[in-house]
Amino acid sequence: MVTVKHDHNDVIKTKNVNFYYSDFKALEDVTMNFERNKVTALIGPSGCGKSTLLRLLNRMNDLIDGTRVEGEVIFEGKNIYAPDVDPVDIRRKIGMVFQKPNPFPKSIFNNIIYGPRLSGIKTKEALGELVEQSLRQASLWDEVKDILGQSAMMLSGGQQQRICIARALAMKPEILLMDEPTSALDPISTAKIEELIEELKRDYTIIIVTHNMQQAARISDYTGFFYLGKLIEYNPTEKLFTNPDVSQTEDYITGRFG
Repeated sequence: MVTVKHDHNDVIKTKNVNFYYSDFKALEDVTMNFERNKVTALIGPSGCGKSTLLRLLNRMNDLIDGTRVEGEVIFEGKNIYAPDVDPVDIRRKIGMVFQKPNPFPKSIFNNIIYGPRLSGIKTKEALGELVEQSLRQASLWDEVKDILGQSAMMLSGGQQQRICIARALAMKPEILLMDEPTSALDPISTAKIEELIEELKRDYTIIIVTHNMQQAARISDYTGFFYLGKLIEYNPTEKLFTNPDVSQTEDYITGRFG
């Protein structure tokens, strides 16, 4: 079993997690700690369980029929899979950005306020401030401040992805999960999102699934390498890429398999 021992600075951790889609075991005995205000990258070949693990951390897999979780995911001192925990509450605190930008077919303004308004923020002034703050955090304010009433669907792919990041940030989460957030974007948009991730970790804990090993090496503090549903190695990124503990990790990062 691979674990990285951190101190009390862990914001979320998994303990002996197994995950099943019907009879298929997608994750096996995954125990890992995610440190506050760090970027953790999850890498590994397609189908290795990294996106499943990401979606497990905010109960997104609940939405898929026939799935089952064993073990615990501890957040704020409590197992998020305990019967008295509200998954909607978890998803407010643990935001998610998906592979393909998925803005709502609404105005830029309404994209950002959609969640906060549902959770009870009503005044125009408060909503307006939140829109500006979230768009600034997503490095998008200057590009869209004069067109907030226009449809988010008109924006470029890279801008749409930053709208989705701003929409997640508007909920004031503690953790931001990102599932291959740049795989549908061009190199310039990708660089902007990577820069943004670097800035955001001052205020958030970020966990990112990426197919792109160079991206993991550039932007993450820790990297977990998954293969066939198992966490093979979990180490500070620089160590994992330069001096891995496990030969299987080395084979993967040097391109000998996967």
